[in-house]
Amino acid sequence: MSWIYPLLANRSILKLLLAINIAGTVYGYYWYGWQLAETPAIFLVFVPDSPTASLFFVFVLIAFLLRKNWPLIEALAIVTLFKYGIWAVVMNLLVFLVQGELDWIGVMLIGSHFAMVVQGILFAPFYRFKWWHLLVTAVWTLHNDVIDYVFFMMPRYHMLTDFNQMIGYFTFWLSLLSLAIAYYLVLRPNRYKLKIK
Repeated sequence: MSWIYPLLANRSILKLLLAINIAGTVYGYYWYGWQLAETPAIFLVFVPDSPTASLFFVFVLIAFLLRKNWPLIEALAIVTLFKYGIWAVVMNLLVFLVQGELDWIGVMLIGSHFAMVVQGILFAPFYRFKWWHLLVTAVWTLHNDVIDYVFFMMPRYHMLTDFNQMIGYFTFWLSLLSLAIAYYLVLRPNRYKLKIK
């Protein structure tokens, strides 16, 4: 697996990933446009979960291209990329189970969100965040769950409305799993560390 890290650190690859993530982020905010139009201003920042996760990663990539680390953004990126990447994959698979079919947009969402998970994890050896960065990220992540499932600002899948309580429960535990994965990959002792040159 170590063969992939020099490739990830290549500036051309970083620029390509930056362009892809910028495009995906813009599309993600566009995809949420109708829901954002109906969202009270106080909740706006908490609604477009996936594009905000990829936006965090955009800033991580910019920092890498500048040969820097922005640790808090790295912590937010790895946790939210994993959480919302897995969440969207599971929700679209649930749509398939409920409806018996999935349109091309659903298939695209599964592929793009799984790619979010993969890129967040692959770059883990390059991250330099500390405990307090992960703690701030935990507050952000769990607070977002409260906004979504107490104030009902979650992404809307109308065909899954009957499952909202179970989805909220699943999302809470997914948040904890995402934080645990970030700890394991970045903060545990003797982890594998690399630097963008």
